[in-house]
Amino acid sequence: MSHQPKFTPPQNGIAVAITDLHKIYRGGGNKKASGYVGRYRSLALIKNLLARHQQKQKSPPIQALDRVSLTIPAGRIFGLLGPNGAGKSTLINILAGTVIKTAGQVQIWGVDLDSNPRQVRSNIGVVPQELNIDAFFTPRETLEIQAGMFGVPPSQRRTDSILQQVGLGGQADAYARTLSGGMRRRLLVGKAMVHQPPVLVLDEPTAGVDVHLRKRLWTMIRRLNSEGRTIILTTHYLEEAELLCDEVAILNHGRIIRQAPVRELLAAGSRLVTLTLGRALSGAEGKKAVAGLNKELGGVKIDQQTADGNVLSIRFNPRSATAGAIVMAAVKLGLEVKDVAISEPDLEDVFVSLTEGDG
Repeated sequence: MSHQPKFTPPQNGIAVAITDLHKIYRGGGNKKASGYVGRYRSLALIKNLLARHQQKQKSPPIQALDRVSLTIPAGRIFGLLGPNGAGKSTLINILAGTVIKTAGQVQIWGVDLDSNPRQVRSNIGVVPQELNIDAFFTPRETLEIQAGMFGVPPSQRRTDSILQQVGLGGQADAYARTLSGGMRRRLLVGKAMVHQPPVLVLDEPTAGVDVHLRKRLWTMIRRLNSEGRTIILTTHYLEEAELLCDEVAILNHGRIIRQAPVRELLAAGSRLVTLTLGRALSGAEGKKAVAGLNKELGGVKIDQQTADGNVLSIRFNPRSATAGAIVMAAVKLGLEVKDVAISEPDLEDVFVSLTEGDG
């Protein structure tokens, strides 16, 4: 029987605490152009290198993270969401110790990054997007090497147990080059677990995999979390975040624009009611219907779809209106309602509304 590690949360129950985190990447022009002439004899090449250097001098500093404060409770599956360039990778790399922060405070499992960076690195495991696996090592060899790099003594290594956990017990001695894409991703998870970190970061773990494999990876993520690990998940599949995560933070332009439990975000989202009418409305009738509904409902957002002429789509805040009130208002206006369809909000709707409105 495999031994499962037990993770005792910090006294405050917080797995990751980030306060006023800044990261500014220096602009170009910090390196001197001297030495080119000594290394390169071609005058054309020297001119090209000098021109590139001068161009770099003009590039301004880039602020990747701006006053980011984030609290992740222990034992959660926590989603870190954001569009490309939002700062997610920078944040993850700072947590992993591969990027140096400009300012701010980071604590992982109760340990401060500045006071004890070595222990912080032991408290976190990162599964990158890239499949950085040596094709000529077996999964068992890969985990043994990784454990050695983390200084895990042979007597404390759990290689076979980890391979069983990630579903690679039967492929322990197969060369990595023979593994499928999904198996390689699971092997990356195993690599991140060799030092038994209580916090595990999964950076786009299901990117580019098929639907069936994605669901198997979801099962594995839930199982790892059930063992007491705190999982930080980044993903562009918002359905995935909605199904897996207890709580999410949305990052945009280097700032946290919203952090909340998934249920709370969905409850605050807008509903969509689609009314199929008995006959198509003309342009003038459609405008009149929209104006009438707006008046009856006190300014609830309404969008008339004119694809087939007889459909009105009404997006509304459930705190200010109900689907029943909308149908009654439509009937009061003399509209013949043949069918009603109600769509609940999903995380994608919330994400788009937040990131589109964030400057």
